[in-house]
Amino acid sequence: MNKRILKLALPNIITNITVPLLGMVDTAIVGHISQGHLGAIAIGTQIFNLIYWNFGFLRMGTSGFAAQAYGARRLDEAVRVFLRAFIIALAIALFLICLQYPLALLSKAVFNGSDNVINLALSYFFIRIWAAPATLGLYAIKGWFIGMQNSRLPMWMAIFINLVNIVCSLVFVLALGWDIKGVALGTVIAQYSGMSVGLVFVATRYGKLFRKHINSSFIREALRWNDMKHFFRINGDIFLRTVCLAAVFTFITSESGRISDTVLAVDALLLQFFTLFSYIMDGFAYAGESLVGRYIGARDRGSLISAVRHLLLWGFALTALFTILYALFGDSFLFIFSDKQDIINATRPYLFWVLIIPVCGFSAFLFDGIFVGATASRTMRNSMFVATAAFFVVFYVGMLVFKPQNEFVHNNLLFSAFMVYLASRGIGQALMLKQSVYNKITND
Repeated sequence: MNKRILKLALPNIITNITVPLLGMVDTAIVGHISQGHLGAIAIGTQIFNLIYWNFGFLRMGTSGFAAQAYGARRLDEAVRVFLRAFIIALAIALFLICLQYPLALLSKAVFNGSDNVINLALSYFFIRIWAAPATLGLYAIKGWFIGMQNSRLPMWMAIFINLVNIVCSLVFVLALGWDIKGVALGTVIAQYSGMSVGLVFVATRYGKLFRKHINSSFIREALRWNDMKHFFRINGDIFLRTVCLAAVFTFITSESGRISDTVLAVDALLLQFFTLFSYIMDGFAYAGESLVGRYIGARDRGSLISAVRHLLLWGFALTALFTILYALFGDSFLFIFSDKQDIINATRPYLFWVLIIPVCGFSAFLFDGIFVGATASRTMRNSMFVATAAFFVVFYVGMLVFKPQNEFVHNNLLFSAFMVYLASRGIGQALMLKQSVYNKITND
């Protein structure tokens, strides 16, 4: 089982680690311009997190449905899953482009920061929003590949996308002096390049499968109302779960900016540690999506239980590893993200939080993958509701009790609530594991 997990997880880890590395490069590029640019890239990135996370079901739901179709050897249904997800992705993206100005006004009202920081963030937004069709299309393509037990193609796509993005950002910002707009344009070019490569992979690797099934009547069947309704029912729960996720991270960024521009920059650096850990863990979570969906589709309860247990053992090992790495080298990582000594000095008192992140967060990431593979979306939604409520209760109760008079106490309350949120997600899903995942084979 470990070999199967690693065969899927390692390419996914390489895929995922390129994402935070890209964010780190963008942060490093603008972090060497000014503190305002660092805050602006944090807000600009969070705006798109708020938007795109809400449509994460296009990847997660596609992965679960495709994996179960693959396990049941219903390859015609796997093709329908792809068509359904990709068409919906493009439709949503066009809707977002039409709503870009209302979204910008909403973002301006939600996020806090100086006028200079907000204006820089919006200039980033109005360019990057044009990548929406490619970004959401990639969600569907990547989710389908993962469900089809193929994690290598998303790996090559991610490497290509991020190389294009990094090169474009460096050229546009450092060589041409296009500032934060150059970073945004680099992302747009990279996303469309990546979607093109993904569609080429679909055509070359699975072309025979698609040619065998696709015709006008097959497409109509893929978009039948009953099937679409089932797709949206499962993914509606994932959507609500992701709204909560986006609400928490949006609040963290907004509250950081409300405290001060310095704290906004500090928290942008601290969250890079969370991002790095999360994308490593998501490599194993994606393996969980593939294997859990496959074994449920094949009605193999023994292999299902074995896969879950082995995934959790990997989680314990990685938690220990990252805690040690952050303890030894956390201070050194700060210099990768910024050369502004005042920001680094302001961040150091909070570095103890990065040691707690792996302990509180690892199970949440792994159980997300396990529950996605089982299409147990209702349990994911409910556990996220509880965790999100816990986050806001802890923060606001802490504010009432401690009445912080300085930035340090205020920001520590914010991160305390964040740790409670992460831990609550994992605990809630662990309690529902047997009922929502193991019994999926018995009850369906």
